This record gives sequence, C-alpha cells and structure tokens, in this order.
Amino acid sequence: MENDAREINRKITDRTVLVGVVTQKESLEEIEKSLDELEGLLQTAGGECVARLTQSREAPDVRTVIGSGKVNELAYLCACQEITLVVFDMELSPSQIRNVEDALGDKVRVIDRSMLILDIFALHAVTGEGKLQVELAQLKYTAPRLIGKGTELSRLGGGIGTRGPGESKLETDRRHLQRRIQALEAQIAEMDKNRKTMRAARDRSGIAEVAIVGYTNAGKSTLLNYLTDAGILAEDKLFATLDPTTRKFELPCGETILLTDTVGFIKKLPHHLIRAFRSTLEEACNADVLLILTDASDPEFKDQLEVTEQLLSDLGATGKPILYVFNKCDKGMAELGRVGREAPDERMAFISARTGQGVDLMVEKLEKIITEGKRSVEFTIPNSDAGALNTLYRLATVESVDYGYDSIKVVALVDNKVYGMMKKYAPAPDVDEDEEY
Repeated sequence: MENDAREINRKITDRTVLVGVVTQKESLEEIEKSLDELEGLLQTAGGECVARLTQSREAPDVRTVIGSGKVNELAYLCACQEITLVVFDMELSPSQIRNVEDALGDKVRVIDRSMLILDIFALHAVTGEGKLQVELAQLKYTAPRLIGKGTELSRLGGGIGTRGPGESKLETDRRHLQRRIQALEAQIAEMDKNRKTMRAARDRSGIAEVAIVGYTNAGKSTLLNYLTDAGILAEDKLFATLDPTTRKFELPCGETILLTDTVGFIKKLPHHLIRAFRSTLEEACNADVLLILTDASDPEFKDQLEVTEQLLSDLGATGKPILYVFNKCDKGMAELGRVGREAPDERMAFISARTGQGVDLMVEKLEKIITEGKRSVEFTIPNSDAGALNTLYRLATVESVDYGYDSIKVVALVDNKVYGMMKKYAPAPDVDEDEEY
C-alpha cells in the first residue's frame, strides 16, 4: 500500500513558481543560474515550472523573505496560474513558511531548496540504509516546518516536498517524532559500525580503492557501468544515484582495484544533509585515489568543479592523488581555459562514458597513479614460511610464483609498506665495495 501511495505521488504534477532573492552576496546572473539548477531539481521531482519570481534586497526579509509587496504579487500570480507549489531557492525558517503560506492561501504549499532535495532523495533511496538516512534527514529538517494552515500534518497527503520513506510516521502524533529520530540514529549507527567492519576488511586486503566523485548528473554511474557492467541506474537526472555502489575492476597490469560510485554534489548542499549522509560520503574520505568527474559539456562546469573540491575539503577528503576526468565530450566541450587547480596532463582525461571515447587512456592514467611508488621485487620465501605468500596475494600484485625444493620464489609489485613487511625475504641491496663501515 505504501509503495502504491508513493507511485501515485510521483504522478502528481505540481504547477510551480520558483523564487530567488538577489542580495549583495549574489548577483542576478548568479541567481538565474541557481534557479536553472533548481528547475532541474524540480523536473527530477516531477514538477512543472510555470514561472519564476526574483526580488532584489540587501538582505532577505525576516518575515516573508521577499517582502510584503512581492508576496502580494506572488499571491496574484498563484491565483491566476493555478499554482499549487512555491519553491524558494534558499532555506526558510518555520515562521517564514507559515507567513508566506498564510498570504498565498490554502491551495498553495511552500517549500525550500533543501526540502526539494530531500524529496528527490526519498524517490531515489533504494537500500535500507539510504531510506533510513532520508527519513532521519526529513524528520530533523522538515518536522519543525510542518506548521500553519491548521491542517497539522495532513499536508503530507501528496505532491513534491511531501513524500518519503518516513511519511507514514510523520502523520502520527508529533510527540513520537523525537523517539523515532532516536531509533533511526541507533539503527544508522549500527549500520555504520557494520560498514566500518567491512571497510577494515577491505583495507586489510590491500586492494586500492578509487572513489568516483563529482557534481550530480556528471555521469558517475554511467562510467561505473561502462567499466564494470555494474547495472546501476544511470539517468539524465539530478541525484539519480543516492546509494554508493562498489565494484571490482582489473587494470591492464593485472592489479584489481575497487571502484565506488558516490552520491553527487550540488551547490548549496545543506549541511544537515551532509551530516545525515556522512557514512555514505565517507567512501570518498577513505579512498586511496579520487576520480573527480565533471560534465565538460556544461557551461557551468568550472563552478561545479569548485563546488566539488570545496565539499571534498569540508569532508576532509583532501591530500589524495586525484585524476580529473572531463566527461560527455561527445556532446561538445565548453571552453576549458584554466581548469580548477591546473592539474598536469597526466592527471587529466577527456572521455565519453556513454560511448567509451577516451576511457582506455583514462584507465592508463589511473593505473599510473595507483602503481606510482610501487616496484617489482623478487622474494625468496622458505617453505617453512609459506604463509608469507598469502600476505603478498592480499597486499600486493603477484606477477609470478616458482615453487622450489626448499623455497618459493615470488615476483610481486609492492609498495614501500609491503616491502617493509616482506623485506627479510628480499635480496640484500647492492653495496658499494668502497663504502666504509
């Protein structure tokens, strides 16, 4: 029944007005670009943008954001165009939502950018953890804003900004919300503990981990599907992928790595969403290499790259080797000019994940980054220490094995850490005869 209700909700098309405020911090051009992105989010959620409204103010109005005169203009527009939803391109306080809704009438709902993103997350959450994270974020952010109109929680009946895995819970008594939040936090903490256990096992395996990160709709899922036949959803929509997916991939040199598709980034990503999905985003923090994917055909790709790098910095995922990959080159490329932090050519690749153009060269560059600092060493392991061979299989790339009468000769590609562990089985370094001791 719950799934049927959600399917019905998805078919509801809200006639929507998008509202932006031009302040001293952002120009009209910047607001228009932000509204373009907001319209893309709205379309992903299943809504229809009928009109846009912008207001220039030194600072947002405390009561109604856009001021009483502009609110009257918005009310007239809603009445004439049969508007059912108004989306503000900023976070609104509970009182601001109530004041604007009171002015617009009972037939119009008011939500903000964060509530719209939460709605899309609710649509795309697939795994149990993803659904719990969405519900927790909805309860923490949306519950204080479910006020006004004397309808209590009944406004969750349908439409954008009202659906989600936890909506049936929201329709119960408000007094139980805090208990539900505590229960969700406990469940997520337990899942996070299991995730850390699995991550520790992956770390012990010695397999290099590569996180595919980037702006939403840059093509991360398409790239993972192309490389590994992962079979995950890849649509030309914002936040089509919410739950991380990890797959093994074998490099041309024979070394196996782990590729992880992560949730996309976006401008004005609310901090409470970052906190709610921190366990998911930690895939980027714990990766050995970051593959930052950017839509090269998007005129705003430079700003999107800056947003990605800033969010990675906020997450503490800096200081790792990075491969900058510019995707969708088959659609044409925007003027690159100076890209991000002027990465060298060997750290940049231009591809089309849809057609496969340039992917082989990208893989070569990724392989070079992963194998940097590694060397091929021949180890002689006595048969009595044969267990050391398992260590090499776990932590290095074994190139050849020769079983002898009293020892095993193994050639493996190792980094400094593994070499230090296996040093006693390696040949002594060459010593200059003239060197004094």
